[in-house]
Amino acid sequence: MVQSVATQCPACAGRAQHQSRQLTHRLASTSNRCQGTQCVQNNHWGKSVCKSRPRTCIVLQAIAQPEAAVVRETLPVDPSAVHPSSRAPTDFEYDAVIIGSGIGGLTTATQMAAKGAKVVVLEKYVIPGGSAGHYHREGYTFDVGSSMMFGMGHEGTTNLITRALSAVGKSLDTVPDPTQIHYHLPHSEAHPEGLDVKVWRKYEDFVEELSERFPHEREGVKKFYGECWAVFNSLNSLELKSLEEPRYLLGEFAKHPIACLTLASYLPSNTGDVARKYIKDPELLSFIDIECYCWSTVLAEHTPMINAGMVFCDRHYGGINYPRGGVGRIAELLVEGLQERGSHIEYKANVKDIIVKGKGEQQQAVGVRLADGRVFRGKAVVSNATRWDTFEKLLAHEEMPKSESLFRKRYKKSPSFLSIHTGVCADVLPPGTQCHHIIVEDWQTMESPLGTLFVSIPTLLDPTLSPDGTHIVHIFSPDWIDNWKSLSAPQYERKKEEVADALVKRVEAFLPGLTEATVFREVGTPRTHRRFLNRDDGSYGPIPSRRPLGMLGMPFNRTSVQGLYCVGDSTFPGQGVNAVVFSGFGCAHRVLCDQGKQAVIPLLDQGYNSLLAAVRDRS
Repeated sequence: MVQSVATQCPACAGRAQHQSRQLTHRLASTSNRCQGTQCVQNNHWGKSVCKSRPRTCIVLQAIAQPEAAVVRETLPVDPSAVHPSSRAPTDFEYDAVIIGSGIGGLTTATQMAAKGAKVVVLEKYVIPGGSAGHYHREGYTFDVGSSMMFGMGHEGTTNLITRALSAVGKSLDTVPDPTQIHYHLPHSEAHPEGLDVKVWRKYEDFVEELSERFPHEREGVKKFYGECWAVFNSLNSLELKSLEEPRYLLGEFAKHPIACLTLASYLPSNTGDVARKYIKDPELLSFIDIECYCWSTVLAEHTPMINAGMVFCDRHYGGINYPRGGVGRIAELLVEGLQERGSHIEYKANVKDIIVKGKGEQQQAVGVRLADGRVFRGKAVVSNATRWDTFEKLLAHEEMPKSESLFRKRYKKSPSFLSIHTGVCADVLPPGTQCHHIIVEDWQTMESPLGTLFVSIPTLLDPTLSPDGTHIVHIFSPDWIDNWKSLSAPQYERKKEEVADALVKRVEAFLPGLTEATVFREVGTPRTHRRFLNRDDGSYGPIPSRRPLGMLGMPFNRTSVQGLYCVGDSTFPGQGVNAVVFSGFGCAHRVLCDQGKQAVIPLLDQGYNSLLAAVRDRS
């Protein structure tokens, strides 16, 4: 085990080399840097390399303690130091038992609690938020996943994170990001130095910059993104609840008929089809592909147009806004609001089974059983786990419903990520550096494992996330867990460092000097994501296994098992923090309706949902 402490490096020209050694920080590789000497610790190989380097920065001194023989993944936090929870009572029936404290699960819980329901959230780990959580290391606050937050504006109805927090009396200060993304894209005949595009917060500035890169497609650019605005403006006029509840839909149609009809017309449409109506340039169509891939991990032809309209326009309407204190503050405040309303969250709660009574079409979820034997009973069970974890593990003792077998034909698991969290000396970043970057060197390998690089520097927006004189640089790239199987512990550790070194070197083409400026580093693989996020293969959700019929094939919150609901990225509208918040709003509304706490029209409700299921299963 390694304990690292940050101390200010003294000015000591001619100082003797630092004695160094790598200590496997389970997941971490840590390096020392100081004025006059750079010491790279590497205990795994029994080597230390020291180079002269005049820079004043932070030194990370590693203090060794005996380490177990088996190398294990690091815990992102000290479990004894964060988020203690008293045991939730098991002697009564909750309105809902919610498996997992990802943002979708927490939104469902808080939306129900805000309306008087009593719920319990069961989280296997020791912090809330899942991939939208954060953890602390040596004075750094690292976001587990993306630092790019939609849905935190203050106008319209698509500011879902703001609305979710407000429902339980919470709010969060944010820092506006002047850009969504700075794209660094491949060289071409038209762009011999590479295609460089910034997505500015102001829509007109972005369209002008993109049109300057493709002057012959100026009208096509305006028309394509104009259709995205038609989708977004329709969404942004509606109160977003459950699309499985026809009484709500009829009410919205009565108030906003044009918006509802507009959205209905786009339900079967994919983004690529719309783009090709207006755009002919192959390089610009590839740009639309990366615009989709960076949040959906599929190309435009597999991305529903409704999702694209939401993302491509909210970044300008509400803007990208970073929560002060880190992305994990969203989950922490939702938990506070939940507990203040008399509901519960339990950490280290390892759900082993969903308890079901009845057989066939009479199956009904009535509670869950933990690994320690405790049973939590509920009128509803809401799973924030993936559909693979829910139906193949938590319901492994039950026959899989036909609808779930059909889902597996339409969708497959998306890749996980290779993630590198680093602390760097601040002066390595040139003036004008943007917060979020996407790097693609070759369009042909964009979808390949480690083919696209994502870089986030959240300390450009919130400097309190790292020690003085440093920045956080988070590098991550899609990868599959199969690339990390059948490795011994030494092979696994060696491969992590080799792959991380290669990715950092690629980023250095755009941020020179990054390797030498690094003072702290931790590397996570798809195995890390599987273990700590408790997601099958570390996947970040489903992606279409074939060309989808827009949104029509995506399941909503209800399942074929009565009383069992799914929420999160395995349900409409899919991946992304704001998307899973939408899923949570819809799930809470549907559960409350099914429990008689919200009004419904029973016959219409039954007929409409039968039709929805038929369309979905045949799409």
